[in-house]
Amino acid sequence: MKRFFTILKIEGKLTLRGVESILFGVCMPVGIMILICLIAGNKPAYEGADYTFLQGSFGSLITVGICATSFMGLPITLADYRDKKILKHFFVTPISPLMLLLIQVVLSILLSMVSSIAIVLVAVFAFGYYMQGSIVFFCMAYLLVMISMLSLGMVIASICRSVKLANVVSSVVYFPMLFLSGATIPYEIFPKPLQNVSNVLPLTQGIKLLKGFSLGMPVNGLMTSIVIMFAVAVIGVTISVVTFRWE
Repeated sequence: MKRFFTILKIEGKLTLRGVESILFGVCMPVGIMILICLIAGNKPAYEGADYTFLQGSFGSLITVGICATSFMGLPITLADYRDKKILKHFFVTPISPLMLLLIQVVLSILLSMVSSIAIVLVAVFAFGYYMQGSIVFFCMAYLLVMISMLSLGMVIASICRSVKLANVVSSVVYFPMLFLSGATIPYEIFPKPLQNVSNVLPLTQGIKLLKGFSLGMPVNGLMTSIVIMFAVAVIGVTISVVTFRWE
């Protein structure tokens, strides 16, 4: 465990040195939330709605950090380590390369959680947000969505043999997830054809799940999204394990 925490500390410092991780993983989600709140935060989500625009958007905004770490942080870092033969070199050290992979996943989880905590604090103390639904169910759904998205990030890291390819694939996955899933632009205002496209994206189902639990929807009404998220997690982990190469 001492080795694990030593490497975790070192990798954490390296992560903090990269401005992109903090900018896209923490600052951007908080900035988007503040902008939305200043424009229409306390207004009804739509005419006759019993919840505010902020309450309706909270579940989607909290996924922006997950999206950034899963598709722009984790896969690019691992691809860079493979490209530079860092993973291969760990085979001749007391540190297992598998431990390095686990540490990268833990760092992604921690960064996503920091982003989420920052959003919660600003939403609650600056804009008076309160959750209508169960906090416990919401937290469980949040963990499921995060694991599902990280598993997809691991798939990208596994299939991309160079950092250049990882950058391209990550961008192709990240930006549609960010803008078409409802994470930044409300899903409800999309035209029907665009909603059909959005429904194909895994993060869309994750956002529906988080939004449903935050607004107090019953579990039965969210079973489709729950099953899809579990399936994405299982498939993503399986593919990444089968296809991952150290060099």
